Amino acid sequence: MQMLKIIFLWLSCLLVCNGYRLLGLFPFHAKSHFVMFEQLIKGLARKGHQVDVISPFPLKKPYPNYTDIVKITPPLVLVNNMSYEFMQVLLGTNPVYAVGTLAGNDLCENLDNPMIQELARNPPKDPPYDAVLMEVFGAHCFGIFAYLLNVPLIGVSTTSLYPWLPPLIAQPESLAFVPNNCLSITGRMNFWQRLYNTLHTFYNKLYFNYLTRVQDEIIKKHFGPDMPGVREIESKIALILINSHFALNGIQPRTSAAVDVGGLHIQDEGLTLQPELEKWIDDSKDGFVYFTFGSMVMIETFPREFLNILYTSLSKIAPVRVLMKVPSPEKLPPDLPENVYTSPWMPQIKILKHPKIRAFITHGGLMGTQEAIAYGVPMIGIPLFADQFMNIDAYVARNVAIKLDLNKMTEKDMDAALNAVLWDPLYKESARNLSQKFLDQPLNALDTAIYWIEYVIKYGSDALRSPAMDLFWWQLSLVDVFAFLLLCIAIIIIATVFIVRFVLEMINGNYHASLHSKKKN
Repeated sequence: MQMLKIIFLWLSCLLVCNGYRLLGLFPFHAKSHFVMFEQLIKGLARKGHQVDVISPFPLKKPYPNYTDIVKITPPLVLVNNMSYEFMQVLLGTNPVYAVGTLAGNDLCENLDNPMIQELARNPPKDPPYDAVLMEVFGAHCFGIFAYLLNVPLIGVSTTSLYPWLPPLIAQPESLAFVPNNCLSITGRMNFWQRLYNTLHTFYNKLYFNYLTRVQDEIIKKHFGPDMPGVREIESKIALILINSHFALNGIQPRTSAAVDVGGLHIQDEGLTLQPELEKWIDDSKDGFVYFTFGSMVMIETFPREFLNILYTSLSKIAPVRVLMKVPSPEKLPPDLPENVYTSPWMPQIKILKHPKIRAFITHGGLMGTQEAIAYGVPMIGIPLFADQFMNIDAYVARNVAIKLDLNKMTEKDMDAALNAVLWDPLYKESARNLSQKFLDQPLNALDTAIYWIEYVIKYGSDALRSPAMDLFWWQLSLVDVFAFLLLCIAIIIIATVFIVRFVLEMINGNYHASLHSKKKN
């Protein structure tokens, strides 16, 4: 037995020693974003790689090969702290401005953190870092670490690519049939939609780059005047792991450096149901509906009119039960229906995969809706802000969700939506079919992400680099080729006209000469 322990420890050592050392940089303070990063890091750690992490969300329990080295103090606490009033302010803010400043420039000021500065001056040598993982969103200034360490920079996007991200890896945008992810356009676009998609995408790129140009100064301020600017850092990204999948986001071309890993975060390792909650679910003979507005929004702060609609409609579906995530249940209005169970925290994946779940009422956050899709749960979407409108519109188009307008919905609307997702087999069947398409992959999302991270480390930053990165826009769009062809056509036309005119003049000249000769005779 002792010998077996020694062999096991020796093999474990070999596994760790053969792994890579990675630096994870995830400064944005949204828990919904970090859910994906946490599962990616844990997956890498289980493979024997050592990951050091800088984020606002250190783990509460130790995890092998996962080390939180710096906790970033967020400028604003978002987890279970977004009131209805604050949400209204957020709705009035340009999304690009919010990403470029609140989730971008403001976070870059954390680069003056003494522990981050010490890491830049004295990075570990035994072993050194092999790559840097960074969220591609707004704070790309953190990519300076890949430059300082001279290792590959790997991006991770928690959504499909925002308009300013495709140029980082020369990802074809295909605006004729792929709407940018800030627009709620589904299906084939008409001319005006294609025009708007093109102008909207071009504007967002320019505006984001304009807003974040200040990151150049922040980088040089904290690391020296000879440091590269943020646009140069962005151009060195070797790979972007994207939380998307063609079954949900549609067919589009992909460069090798853009890898879809939609659903990577859907892991239930270590999740358990509280005994009281588990008993409540098991006793739900007619099933239950799960209701949450995500990790940030406080539903108890919503207008009483909206909550009254919920109370009345949810009570009507009894004996079907309702499980509602509420940060502060004691702040809800009185007379909560008897079939509703509230809790400040829920192990969401455990709930969505439970065989007794009937439907999911959601704000449309990408992580939660992907989890619902994975387990074939139909949805009622009440989008609140950001990409939630686009997400729900996409699911409505696939018959897996019904959309309600927060500001216009009535009791009748809510009743109709609940009756549809609970009793119309179309929604359940569509959700099951979409789930099969989403999960039917040769390699699961997490293993796919780990494979390509290891690939870039083994073969270098240029292993997946598109040749398009070395071309100017006018070369990439073949403007010079078409201009040359037009010039050639113009020369041919001009030459043809000249020759024809010359021949005609010769013919006319000979004809007149002949007439003149005859007159003389």
